[in-house]
Amino acid sequence: MSGRLVVLLLVLSTCLVVASSQTNEGNPDLVLGIQAYKNAKYEEAVQHLERAVAGEPGNVQAHFYLASAFAQQYIPGSDQVSNVQLGNAATREYEKVLELDSVNLEALKGAAQLSFNMKDFDQAKQFWSRAIEIDPKDPEPYYSIAVVEWTLTYQPRMEQRAKLKLTPEQAMIFATECWAVRQANWGRVADGIEILKKAIDLRRDYDDAMAYMNLMYRERGDIQCGDPRAREADLRMADSWVDLTLAIKKQKAEKVESQQRRKLKEGQQGNITVEFSTESNPQ
Repeated sequence: MSGRLVVLLLVLSTCLVVASSQTNEGNPDLVLGIQAYKNAKYEEAVQHLERAVAGEPGNVQAHFYLASAFAQQYIPGSDQVSNVQLGNAATREYEKVLELDSVNLEALKGAAQLSFNMKDFDQAKQFWSRAIEIDPKDPEPYYSIAVVEWTLTYQPRMEQRAKLKLTPEQAMIFATECWAVRQANWGRVADGIEILKKAIDLRRDYDDAMAYMNLMYRERGDIQCGDPRAREADLRMADSWVDLTLAIKKQKAEKVESQQRRKLKEGQQGNITVEFSTESNPQ
């Protein structure tokens, strides 16, 4: 890289930093709100950011941080009125961001995850589907939609198993009730498997998606009504995904460990070089 290019890049970088600072100087509550958010002071952040959006309603950044500050305070699973209000407030702010910037991926993903946490699964899928339309090569929205599909199939199946008083080892496929569960779940399971394949095609070492492939095949195995061979085939497939998931996780752990050893070794070599240079000074 030429010296002139390096200087030009440094100048441009400096200009961007200055411009960003100057942009926020006219809205001090935005600056204070972002600082409070980054310091995990979410209630304080909300106070500043609410004033920031009131003074500058068209500021995407202010609405996004306000949505995120509300979302950080939301507790999944709690039905307390104040908690539901936090979730709703976060949703409104994410939607405001998307009104101002319809292709804001961070807002779409934030709104999708919040909707999932609030058990609004259909809305979560809609947000993630919009994210896919914007960036079809991102594997995470595909995976997230599959998690929704699994959640919607797992819960009713387990409820039916509990009514039948089945142990974990017992199959449901010989029960009459199996057919009703199959009718409700089969399409979701099939969609989940296909969309997980897409996620894994986009990220070949996507171990989280592989783990859910295991779960999806177990879902399918338990609704292979009247067909024990199909059930056994699905369980074998599930086991193969478990093995692959564990292998990928092991490879990743070994890679991280290798990188840490290399950094440690490089640091030790650097210390030796410094000590050698100091001790070999003829003065």
